[in-house]
Amino acid sequence: MGKAQWTSNDNIFLVGPMGAGKTTIGLQLARQFGRRFYDSDKEIEKRTGATIPLIFELEGEEGFRKRETQVIGDLAELKESIIATGGGAVLKAENRAILKAHGLIIYLKADLEHLFERTQKDKNRPLLQTENPKLRLKEILEQRDPLYEEVADIVVKTGDQSIKSVVEHITRLIKAKQSA
Repeated sequence: MGKAQWTSNDNIFLVGPMGAGKTTIGLQLARQFGRRFYDSDKEIEKRTGATIPLIFELEGEEGFRKRETQVIGDLAELKESIIATGGGAVLKAENRAILKAHGLIIYLKADLEHLFERTQKDKNRPLLQTENPKLRLKEILEQRDPLYEEVADIVVKTGDQSIKSVVEHITRLIKAKQSA
């Protein structure tokens, strides 16, 4: 579970696998709540001037994960923000601790078929540039799902529902948390 006591000026973090809709839903939630939106991957690209695939190519996954931890730590210090994390952010215990200490964590959960459908043509996903991207995605999900569950205050399925209905559902859940 995330932070024991959540207040309305805390951040809202979105975690989940690539293709679950963290950026799209995060942007809508930011609009809904009148908050700033940050995407940790976009922040890494902005700071480095390099794309995520290029960072992976030059520094490997380990180099990317170091940068990711720095950015998540910096973003977590903000207040009243909606922050979409990269799909692998939960792999490091340090990142999980940062998220838990700085806000409400929402796990956007999607099944393998939906994730594959949403990511199969995206060349900006270095971990899926393999012979069998669907199998790789399945392995990633099996590895990370328990970690997403571990940190989540709220779990929301993002399968066949429209973005609008997912955002409305999350909004109701957040408002319920605020008044609890």
